[in-house]
Amino acid sequence: MSPTDPLLPPATEGPLLTVSGLQKSFGDNQVLTSIDLNLDSGQVVALVGPSGSGKTTVLRCLNGLETPDGGTVAFRGGPSLDFAGRVSKKDALSLRDRSGMVFQNYNLFPHMTVLENIIEGPVQVQTRPRRDAVADAERLLDRVGLASKRDDYPFNLSGGQQQRVGIVRALALQPDLLLFDEPTSALDPELVGEVLTVIKELAEENWTMVIVTHELAFAREVADEVVFMDGGVVVEHGHPDQVLRNPREERTRRFVQRLLNPF
Repeated sequence: MSPTDPLLPPATEGPLLTVSGLQKSFGDNQVLTSIDLNLDSGQVVALVGPSGSGKTTVLRCLNGLETPDGGTVAFRGGPSLDFAGRVSKKDALSLRDRSGMVFQNYNLFPHMTVLENIIEGPVQVQTRPRRDAVADAERLLDRVGLASKRDDYPFNLSGGQQQRVGIVRALALQPDLLLFDEPTSALDPELVGEVLTVIKELAEENWTMVIVTHELAFAREVADEVVFMDGGVVVEHGHPDQVLRNPREERTRRFVQRLLNPF
């Protein structure tokens, strides 16, 4: 994509997203205790931590797929949503208008072609003209090397190709924020690189992203900040070199060592 491409994020500086005291429980299980998260435009934040630490729940709350039990979420130019009180359904759904989600298991509609999967949101939800949505979809598919797959169905694609379609589907919504939930964990090892390359290129193009990942080397390379979570709280956060090479907290140190030395 060129710097003048309308699908690139706007060149606005300053805070894009402010999250304070985010809480979420499922029954008696408190998954998020009090999460604070701030993102500037163009910043890439990697969420790392053990399974069950609440990383995916943070993404789902930011995307409006889950409703927090407490805390505030505010996008620049939008209302500050205080989930300690009553938040209207319209305001809660506004979170989905600002973000695009890339799921761990692709979540493509199996009965739709690649092109139909991509234009579904822009046409049906954003009510954009179909012709414009198709043109953007075709340009994005070419961008990730899948122009020839526009009329294929998901079952004809490899896992890496399906995930790249998932990324295109998120980009087609022209979101302010991209959310990635373990985008490579369902892939065969030889397919991981093609997906990580696309994400790295998006970071270089100044897309604002929150990435849940277990790929620590990738997080160190692409992220501006790493947030280590455990037990529904932020244990440590900072520059990737600090958190992943010289962590301050013992819990972070054990996690990093276990991932880098699994045997």
